[in-house]
Amino acid sequence: MPQRTAARVAYVNARLLDPASGLDASGALLTDGEAIAEFGPHLFANGVPGGIEVVDCDGLCLAPGLVDMRVQLREPGEEHKETLKTGGEAAVAGGITSMVCLPNTHPVIDDVATLEFVARRARKIGLAKVYPYAAATKGLAGKELAEMGMLAEAGALAFTDGTQAIRDAQVMRRALAYAATFGLLIVQHPEEPALAEGGLMNEGEMATRLGLAGIPAAAEAILLERDIRLVELGGARYHAAHVSTAAGLEVIRAAKKRGLAVTCDTAPPYFALNELAVGDYRTFAKLSPPLRSETDRQAVAEAVADGTVDAIASDHAPQDQDSKRLPFAHAAFGGAGLETLLAVSLELHHNRRMSMLDVLRRLTCAPADILGLPAGRLQKGAAADLVIFDPDRAWKVVADAFYGKSKNSPFDGRPVQGVVMRTVVDGRTVYLHA
Repeated sequence: MPQRTAARVAYVNARLLDPASGLDASGALLTDGEAIAEFGPHLFANGVPGGIEVVDCDGLCLAPGLVDMRVQLREPGEEHKETLKTGGEAAVAGGITSMVCLPNTHPVIDDVATLEFVARRARKIGLAKVYPYAAATKGLAGKELAEMGMLAEAGALAFTDGTQAIRDAQVMRRALAYAATFGLLIVQHPEEPALAEGGLMNEGEMATRLGLAGIPAAAEAILLERDIRLVELGGARYHAAHVSTAAGLEVIRAAKKRGLAVTCDTAPPYFALNELAVGDYRTFAKLSPPLRSETDRQAVAEAVADGTVDAIASDHAPQDQDSKRLPFAHAAFGGAGLETLLAVSLELHHNRRMSMLDVLRRLTCAPADILGLPAGRLQKGAAADLVIFDPDRAWKVVADAFYGKSKNSPFDGRPVQGVVMRTVVDGRTVYLHA
């Protein structure tokens, strides 16, 4: 539960990490009320003055709270899978202080009233900050554009049809044209729907052996190619979500080289797991997009490291047990991701593929900058949204112990390194590791 805290708190003996400025140094940070008042290597060199609460970080990492740009929170409409409260508890346990929720709720977030309901409920709960995406098309039906201008004024960060692609090229062209006029961002689920229809896992030898219908890797690249051509026509800002294939990444690389306003994210399953995780019909590994080949997994990890992938998001897609404990063909897609986001992402650092700051950049200031959020950086006067973590402490993922309602983690049983010790939102400690 959120805790009240003293007006001023000094976090001392910390390894300060700020990817936005490149800071990586031992030092201290002072919060005053809801904001960061001061920080640096020499702060409190002569001791902390009286009247300030002191938190000794014991040499652990202190970084901006994580910014998770792709989360399904299921409220309103599917509270048996997740709620804003349980999602918020899971988020802060994972060091996430800001998250952006998809509009595929019931009702869909395609009008101002629903958008404001979600934002107001999250503020009242007072855990991680929640910012809604709004639907790009009314009812996510892919036919008629939502009232994007009004929704943006009401606080929608960007526009997406959530877990499904905007199928119609003409509708997508109109959405991009409208977005370009008003400086808005379109977020796409890049998967050609006709090619993916009926598919259950990655197309290939494994799917054939298991007798499961496959989703070809080409489905991703084909839709990205189409969308990039449409971006060229209208000049809009475009973001591809959870990119999972080498071919898709090549399309994005080429678009960036041409100077187009194109960004993308991926999620930990796509650089930490491959299709072998499906094993003997393991439904917790049934994700959308599906887990890919080992070649694709390595390509995604490389693209995160070289900056082709701008951000890492949890792609949190909670399901209830009744939706997952079914034969593979009938089980729902999706995996819980909030509480494993940091630890699995840190594998890129522990495997010496990336520096700690570069991993954190993909989790903090990079997604914040894509979405125009004032978050993800240590800055005087900025909101005191912080995470303190032990990057080397080992633990095993036990999904049944998650704070979130849903336990459908593709990482269940996996040994990982990196434990969140404390999460602070607006100067309040909202999570303390037991």
